[in-house]
Amino acid sequence: MSFAKVSEFQSPSLTAQSFNPPRANVLGVGVHAINLGQALEILDASITSGRKGYVCVTGVHGVMEAQRDPEFRNILDQALLVTPDGMPTVWVGRLQGHERMQRVFGPDLMLEVCRRSVNSGYTHFLCGGKPGVAEQLRAMLRERFPGLRVVGTYTPPFRALSAEEECDLIAAISEVRPSIIWVGMSTPRQESFMSSYIQRLETKLMIGVGAAFDMHTGRIKDAPQWIKQSGLQWLHRLSQEPSRLWKRYLMNNSGFIMKLGFQMCGARRYKLAPPSGSEPGRDHMN
Repeated sequence: MSFAKVSEFQSPSLTAQSFNPPRANVLGVGVHAINLGQALEILDASITSGRKGYVCVTGVHGVMEAQRDPEFRNILDQALLVTPDGMPTVWVGRLQGHERMQRVFGPDLMLEVCRRSVNSGYTHFLCGGKPGVAEQLRAMLRERFPGLRVVGTYTPPFRALSAEEECDLIAAISEVRPSIIWVGMSTPRQESFMSSYIQRLETKLMIGVGAAFDMHTGRIKDAPQWIKQSGLQWLHRLSQEPSRLWKRYLMNNSGFIMKLGFQMCGARRYKLAPPSGSEPGRDHMN
């Protein structure tokens, strides 16, 4: 079985077998030039074909982390998908000729995949959040999507797993073998977690959705659509968690604007590393 198709998002150039859509070059980070419907097609194709992989939902924060940490950038390069989580990444992609590129917001992607999974039969495992959050999210998803199969939850500690904790997690996943593990941690922790465990866990996909766990359980308020489309969702988040986020947004946003200005005017050129299993020559180089 597969996800139902969403005609308003489909692209005639992308088939269910296409795992290598073109990428926008955002400061040397390859952000896939896709929309929500294309993301759903690729995830469906990955599950049905048995291809394992992880998905990084990436905005300005992730792009700037990649500037500071080459290892983190390599994790993004090896991802099955790097979706455009923020409007600035979409705007860069459109300036580079990817006119159909749209935002693929992590919480929206999660709900859309879960909605379609009721018919497809895909199973889900929730990994992340503070104690009790994953269980609350499971209850919310089951209530919103009757018939959805959420087969387990896990709340990881805010540190690397011990050997015993690692064995427990591997055993828990082996028992239920979910189609998708949703990872709700902060960047870059969730991306590192997925990269470390994707080949060790009996699952097909791991998808990092950051604050989606808190957003869907009401701990963080979602922004109105007009704020999302204007690229000001960071300001909405900042108003809710100023003490935690002010430094991140001050440094990341200002640094992103400066570096992007150099890239767009040609003063600085960034080369995309080829992702795992891709064909050269498909991406916009700048």
